[in-house]
Amino acid sequence: MKNIVSCGTVKEGELLDQNYWNEKWLNQKIGWDIGFVSPAIASYFKKIADKNIRILIPGCGNAYEAEFLLEEGFTDISIIDISPKACDILNKKFKNNKEIKIFSEDFFQHEGNYDFIIEQTFFCAIPTINRNQYAKKTAELLAENGKIIGLLFNRNFEQKGPPFGGSSAEYQFIFKKYFEIIKMEESVKSISERQGMELFINLQKLT
Repeated sequence: MKNIVSCGTVKEGELLDQNYWNEKWLNQKIGWDIGFVSPAIASYFKKIADKNIRILIPGCGNAYEAEFLLEEGFTDISIIDISPKACDILNKKFKNNKEIKIFSEDFFQHEGNYDFIIEQTFFCAIPTINRNQYAKKTAELLAENGKIIGLLFNRNFEQKGPPFGGSSAEYQFIFKKYFEIIKMEESVKSISERQGMELFINLQKLT
């Protein structure tokens, strides 16, 4: 079975910076990559009629979500990855798609205004001490009534990470300062290898 969880264990003193993630891409150690858009995310966006909403996908990797959104007719999709190698792949993949903007940068330095942020194995790549920073940054990037839609791991991991796991109670404590938690419950549309290990989230920015 393909390893779809582990990104490798962090060594003492190692930084999860651009070099760390670029090395993963250069060596194809991308265990988080499931090869297609998550069914839970696809199901949610299939129900949205407004195809002109502004969507951001941070830590996008191979950006299967962006491919799916294109197929569904969405017209304003921004994707970010800190790895130059990943972005090289993305620039080739989407070179003929004006609907997609690619940013090769640190998410926490990004500026913009969006209606939706898609969360798919990005939050779990951030050390737990920086999770409040993620919640604050996503709120800053979202327009009024903007939402985070996606998946979070509902489990802990034996290795030091990434990925870094957690629980609903931990996540609610982090996000409630910035978001109304519309939904945070066990995902019923997870892939088989992650059944019972993911939470589907629908978080709306507080006004």
